[in-house]
Amino acid sequence: MKLSLRRRVAVVATLGLALLANAACGAVTPASTASAENGGGFTLADYIKDAVEKGEPLKIKLSYHDPSLAFAVPIRQGMERGAKEFGVDAQMIGPSGGNPADQVAELQTLINQKQIHGLAVSSASNDALKPVIAQAYDAGIPIISFNTNNPESKQMGFVGQDLVASGRSLAKELLGVLKGRTGKVVVASVDSGAGWSNDRFSGFQEGVKDSGLQIVGPVNTGNEPSAAYNTIESTMAAQKDAIALVSLDCCSFTAGAKWLQQSGNVGKIHSVGFDVQPQTVEYLKAGVVDLTISQAPAEQGYQAVKLLAEYLKNGTPIAGVDTGVLVVTPATVDDVPVEG
Repeated sequence: MKLSLRRRVAVVATLGLALLANAACGAVTPASTASAENGGGFTLADYIKDAVEKGEPLKIKLSYHDPSLAFAVPIRQGMERGAKEFGVDAQMIGPSGGNPADQVAELQTLINQKQIHGLAVSSASNDALKPVIAQAYDAGIPIISFNTNNPESKQMGFVGQDLVASGRSLAKELLGVLKGRTGKVVVASVDSGAGWSNDRFSGFQEGVKDSGLQIVGPVNTGNEPSAAYNTIESTMAAQKDAIALVSLDCCSFTAGAKWLQQSGNVGKIHSVGFDVQPQTVEYLKAGVVDLTISQAPAEQGYQAVKLLAEYLKNGTPIAGVDTGVLVVTPATVDDVPVEG
């Protein structure tokens, strides 16, 4: 199967996984040479130094904001692959239901009890984790973010998709699908107030600027499938002249696709969104939706473990990893791993 140049570039960007220095955080000096000058640098906790020197099993935790989500499955698979390759004990933790307060409490317990040697965190709320990220950093625990970024925190790096750039890519793909048509475009999100959603939406807005499209939303659908469907249904009933339904995440995307199929609007209203969930694959193959964008969740789990393990074992500086943008269409979906 042949891919267009544009999509081949997207594939290379994702699968190549070019290591990028995170502009907000930069590279981190290895703990063994960290300087206390000019405000000080990161200093590895003594108990972690001892564990490394003695060759004890290193415990790395990936704290995901809701491990019960289908999207957590490929992240966990990538984490397990990384743990096996780099010889560490890696485990996914996090609160079922995505309560930030519960996530913070769990992390604080681990930090205070000195139960971890490296930590990667992902939260639906950027601000919620900033204090606990600082707590981990100050306690000498290597700390990075994955999947969702925590800019302006004390994180030592970020593994995941550039969310603003992914929003711009979504806009570009939508304009290509619409082929010059103008009109109303409804944008949906499972959590329109979350930092990741705001970042993607800002990129999307930038990408459709001066296109003549009228953006409605983002409409907050929530994560519960039936409630999300009902919200999409009521919103689209009020926007009967909409020409496209855009989603900023996997779950509002599948809810919107279900509505398109059940309402008889397939082929009348275009639909683009994110991730390669099993349901999304079926909707792509059936021609219900036009395309989706993958953010390589398995690679996020793998790279998070790799960064922390190589830092702990070899003193390799931590830098950001951009997992890129991969555009998936009905023609290419069979070549992309299902995410869930």
